[in-house]
Amino acid sequence: MVALKIISHILSPLRTSDTGEAALTMMNVYHVKHLPIVNNESFLGIISEDDILDNDMNEPIGSYRLSLINPFVYESDHLFDVMKKIAQHNLTTIPVIDNQENYVGLITLEDVVKFYATGFSFNEAGGIIVLDVHRNNYSMAEIARIVESSNALVISSFISSQHTSGELLVSLKLNTNELAGILSAFERFDYKVHSFYSERDEYDNLKERYDSLMKYLSI
Repeated sequence: MVALKIISHILSPLRTSDTGEAALTMMNVYHVKHLPIVNNESFLGIISEDDILDNDMNEPIGSYRLSLINPFVYESDHLFDVMKKIAQHNLTTIPVIDNQENYVGLITLEDVVKFYATGFSFNEAGGIIVLDVHRNNYSMAEIARIVESSNALVISSFISSQHTSGELLVSLKLNTNELAGILSAFERFDYKVHSFYSERDEYDNLKERYDSLMKYLSI
């Protein structure tokens, strides 16, 4: 997936002639704190809510000194690069430009979250297992084999690094809520289970609370 595919078609860029007040109003309406500035098709930079509040809001934003160093992504950049830039600069939107550095559109943080939610099996039924694995021992092929030996599948996975310990947290979304056998299999192969989550467990907890409430109300 590339940046061009998830461009927002709701938000428009700002012009240098727009006042700070107009820019702040647009930010408030769309619940963002950053918007791109363009001149015709040329991308000029990105303005933050703080930039506006630090200046005279009745003045055009073209007269402002911007605090951000023009973060952007190219339309052909992968979604992972988009996420990296958003995280690096703590952005709520990021401009997208073409190879001639003309403005193409923007991507909001909400757009990225929605894409991940719909495109990476988050909506699929199934449990989640998080493994604590040393970087030198990590093998996704072996992890998948252990899961498959319990008649289940890994339908998505994410890895986060524990910088202080050199450990990796490997999050596995599975196609089943029956986790007991899979957890036992990981233990047999000396994998450390950091945590696990089952939709069935959540249902059972809610049912238990509901039954307790009904019992209380019937007293």
